Amino acid sequence: MNTITDAESREFIPVRVAVITVSDTRTPEDDRSGDTLVARIEAAGHILADRDIVKDDRGVIADRLRAWSLDPEIDVVISTGGTGLTGRDVSVEAHRDVYEKEIEAFATLFTTISYQKIGTSAVQSRATGGVANGTYLFALPGSTGACKDAWDEILAPQLDYRHPPCNFVEIFPRLDEHKRRK
Repeated sequence: MNTITDAESREFIPVRVAVITVSDTRTPEDDRSGDTLVARIEAAGHILADRDIVKDDRGVIADRLRAWSLDPEIDVVISTGGTGLTGRDVSVEAHRDVYEKEIEAFATLFTTISYQKIGTSAVQSRATGGVANGTYLFALPGSTGACKDAWDEILAPQLDYRHPPCNFVEIFPRLDEHKRRK
């Protein structure tokens, strides 16, 4: 008897992803981390909803995150860059200014994956994830390796509706249910 599991019977649902590169120096011509994310997003069958490069400025980053989280044509926002420990690294703070809920386990899992690849240097990364206005927001380091690791090991499976036992896509309709209550 050939039994099809629930996950195997599900249809793929493409999500609309926006990518923001946080950098004082990157341009569209040399944004390797942004290019890495875009290539993986599109290869997975998702839709690139928008892309931008902004300066390492907490207010500017938060404004872009807020605007995209309110855009009904964007489901997920991924930023790359600005997650380190230097004075100009303010992406994490900007993300937290916008989050309604933080996904603490995203940072934990990212650190675990990074540790396996770069050892104790993983302690310097402050990757983070959260939800605002029914939109997922993730802040990744600016290295192409970190973007590959986060996408391949966490985001690609979690943004695939077919991924068991659970995934981010299946709870999209409930992310902002608290705003619909009377």
